[in-house]
Amino acid sequence: REEEERLRNKIRADHEKALEEAKEKLKKSRDEIQAEIQTEKNKVVQELKKKDSKPLPPVPLPNLIGINSGEPSDPDIREKRNKIKEMMKHAWDNYRQYGWGHNELKPIARKGHSTNIFGNSQMGATIVDALDTLYIMGLHDEFREGQEWIDKNLDFSVNSEVSVFEVNIRFIGGLLAAYYLSGQEVFKIKAVQLAGKLLPAFNTPTGIPWAMVNLKSGVGRNWGWASAGSSILAEFGTLHMEFVHLSYLTGDPVYYNKVMHIRKLLQKMDRPNGLYPNYLNPRTGRWGQHHTSVGGLGDSFYEYLLKAWLMSDKMDTEARKMYDDAIEAIEKHLIRKSNGGLTFIGEWKNGHLERKMGHLTCFAGGMFALGADGSRDDKAGHYLQLGAEIAHTCHESYDRTTLKLGPEAFKFDGGVEAVAVRQNEKYYILRPEVIETYWYMWRFTHDPKYRQWGWEATQAIDKYCRVSSGFSGVKDVYSSSPTYDDVQQSFFLAETLKYLYLLFSNDDLLPLDNWVFNTEAHPLPVLHLANTTLSGNPAYR
Repeated sequence: REEEERLRNKIRADHEKALEEAKEKLKKSRDEIQAEIQTEKNKVVQELKKKDSKPLPPVPLPNLIGINSGEPSDPDIREKRNKIKEMMKHAWDNYRQYGWGHNELKPIARKGHSTNIFGNSQMGATIVDALDTLYIMGLHDEFREGQEWIDKNLDFSVNSEVSVFEVNIRFIGGLLAAYYLSGQEVFKIKAVQLAGKLLPAFNTPTGIPWAMVNLKSGVGRNWGWASAGSSILAEFGTLHMEFVHLSYLTGDPVYYNKVMHIRKLLQKMDRPNGLYPNYLNPRTGRWGQHHTSVGGLGDSFYEYLLKAWLMSDKMDTEARKMYDDAIEAIEKHLIRKSNGGLTFIGEWKNGHLERKMGHLTCFAGGMFALGADGSRDDKAGHYLQLGAEIAHTCHESYDRTTLKLGPEAFKFDGGVEAVAVRQNEKYYILRPEVIETYWYMWRFTHDPKYRQWGWEATQAIDKYCRVSSGFSGVKDVYSSSPTYDDVQQSFFLAETLKYLYLLFSNDDLLPLDNWVFNTEAHPLPVLHLANTTLSGNPAYR
C-alpha cells in the first residue's frame, strides 16, 4: 500500500513539474523556443562532429623539393611558358565568373555544367582539380580564392551518387597535392573526410569496390553499361597512390588495407594470355568479358602499378613485378607495327586484336619511358625507344587532322593509319594524354622535338578551342569550321595546361625523383616509408 502511495505521489509531482515547465514554455515567445531547439540541434551536431573528426596525428611532411622553381633562362621558352600561364588564367577567370562552385564551365552558354560522374551536386570540381596547377604557376591569388571556397563550401554530406574513381583521382588527388604544395591543413582535412565517404563502396562480397557510391547513404552500385554488373579494372585499380597517402597522413591503415586487398585478389586470379581483362564482378570475383585495353577501362591500372613502386621509393617490389609481367604480356599481344611503320597499341576483344588506338592510350608512351629505369633484363633502352615510338604515332594522329588536334580514337586498317573513321570518334575534348607523353619524353631525352610538338598543340588549342569565355572541346578535328561541345573539362586545367607548363619549365620544377603524378596529374611526394606506420607491411620491407 505504502509503495503504491509513494508512486502515486511521485507521478503527481512529476505531472505538476511537467505542467509548470509547459507553462514556462508557453510564456516564452515562439522565437525563444525556436532558438532553444536550434541550440539543442547544434549541440548534437557538434557532438557528431567531434566523433567524426578525430584530430589527425602530426606526420612529418616528406622533404618537398622543387615546388616553385623551373623558370627557363631561354627567353623564347619563357615566352611560351607565359603564354600557357595566360591560357590557364583565361580558363580560370571565366570559370570564376560564370561557373563558380559548379563542377565545370559551359564557356559558350556561360553557365555551370555537371556530368553524372559527380552526381547531381555542385562540388566545385574545377576548383579542386586546378589548385596545384595554379600553385606551381605562381597564381597565388587565384589559389587563395579556391582555398577559401573549399574551406567554406566543399561539403561531402550531400545526397549524391558519385564515381568512386573520378572522385578519388580528381578530388582526393587534388586535395592531397594542394596540401603537400601549400601546407594548408584544410586540404588534408577535406581529403580525409571525403575518403571516409568512399569507404562504404568497398562493402562488397569480394572487397572490389562498386563504381558508384552515394555520399550520404553509403549505398554502392555499378554502371549499368558495364559487362554483367562488373567493376572496371581502371577504376578499382586506380586507388593505390591516393589511399597509401591517406594512410600515411592519418596513421589509419584502413585505406592501405583496402587497396592491398584488391592487389592480392588480382594476383591470385588467372589471367588469359597474361592479360588483365577490363571487367571483374565484385559479387563473384570472376572476370567479365575478356576485353583488355591500355586505353579507357584499363589504362591507369597499369600506370598505378608502376607508380606504386616509384612512390614507395622503389621498396614495393611486388608492384614492380606486377607491372613488368603486365607490360610483357601487353607487348606480346597488343603492340603492333602498322604497314606504314607506326607502332600502336590495339585492344583485345573476344579473342582477336582490334587495330584501333584511343587518345587515352597515348599516355602509355610516357608510362613506358617512366618505367624504363628499373626494368628487367637491361631493357631500359628498349622501353625508352617504345615510348618514343608511341609518342610519334600519337603526334601523327594530331598531324593528320585539319586542326592539328588529335581525335578520340584512330584506326590502323588497310590504307588508313592514325586517322579516325567513325564520326563519333572525331572529337577532341581538351584531353591531356598526348601532351603528357611529350612531357615525360622531354624529361627523359631532352629531344627538342617534344617541345616543338607541345607548342603545335598549344597553338592549335588556343586557335580552335579558345572562345571568349573559356575553352571548349570541338566535335570534328577534320573539319575546318568545327562546332564546339561547350564544355571546359576540369582536367584541362588539372592536366593539359599543367603538362604544357612543365614541358616549358626546367626539370627542377617537380623533379620526378621526388614527385609521382597521379592519373589526374596531381603530384604526390615519394614516401620514404621506413619511418611510418606502413613499414610493418611486408610489401614495404
